[in-house]
Amino acid sequence: QVRLVESGGGLVQPGGSLRLSCVASGSIFSIKTMGWYRQAPGKERELVATITRSGTANYADSVKGRFTISRDNTKDTVYLQMNSLKPEDTAVYYCQIDTAFSNYWGQGTQVTVSS
Repeated sequence: QVRLVESGGGLVQPGGSLRLSCVASGSIFSIKTMGWYRQAPGKERELVATITRSGTANYADSVKGRFTISRDNTKDTVYLQMNSLKPEDTAVYYCQIDTAFSNYWGQGTQVTVSS
């Protein structure tokens, strides 16, 4: 059983920052890619950022220059530093990991950007 637990979401004003964390636990043999996705009300889930085990990152155009993804392989943890947040970043943010056998999703954490 693999479990992903996200934390760090909340309410922030436009221009503010938040840092999301996601810890993986359970029967994990080797995590390959880790990533963050988001889903706003009435919209499809979309990729925010991914990072390979060696640290190569990929970002959606909408967050480039504002968000930074990182990971700690010793802790099976992935982070998302979000700066210069905009109202359009409001969404439920989901952590996702790919292993040698399957992929897994967290339950999501709400991020709301509003004044």
